[in-house]
Amino acid sequence: MAGTHRPVPLATYERLPEAQMRERARAFNALLQRRRSVRAFTDEPVPREIIEDCLRAAGSAPSGANQQPWQFVAVSDAELKRRIREGAESEEREFYAHRATREWLTALAPLGTDAEKPFLTTAPWLIAVFYKAYDVGADGERVKQYYPVDSTGIATGMLIAALHHAGLACLTHTPSPMAFLNEILGRPAGERPFVLLVVGYPAPDATVPDIVRKPLSAIATFR
Repeated sequence: MAGTHRPVPLATYERLPEAQMRERARAFNALLQRRRSVRAFTDEPVPREIIEDCLRAAGSAPSGANQQPWQFVAVSDAELKRRIREGAESEEREFYAHRATREWLTALAPLGTDAEKPFLTTAPWLIAVFYKAYDVGADGERVKQYYPVDSTGIATGMLIAALHHAGLACLTHTPSPMAFLNEILGRPAGERPFVLLVVGYPAPDATVPDIVRKPLSAIATFR
């Protein structure tokens, strides 16, 4: 039987003066414009408390039917990171040698990527993001999840923004397939890997591809 709708007052919203809204929007845009995907990290530790608060921020994301169909597995253990790197590089070697089309490789060429992923063991944190294709209730029955991929994508975007806001760098890494993450991290069959975030401080000599982002006119339409 469906739960009873029990609305409560909206007590968390604070309306701001328009001038302050403009300034906050401008400052947040300027902050995120400085975000770049980093592939060279230091091994300097990042306090767990910072990661926890960023994950709490991600967990506040909206989701279909408020099911919150995501699971974040934050990994700092060196042995687990080593195993994740081995699994990822194995899939990446297959990708670059056999799976990727010529067009795909051409699209990746400006990024300078290859099958070697040393950042997976150098960076202090890896955050494996899973979405729940289905959940399991207390009675052992499968519970359908609504819009799990969409919801997890929103939460992941909020997590990336939170990490950057905290002063960290990160990389979205998506070796395909990623089923090895379930095995290594002990996640159930109902959870599917969504993305692997590499998190830490950029190396002093880190470089990034010479690319630009599309202007607002190319990504937004006002009617």
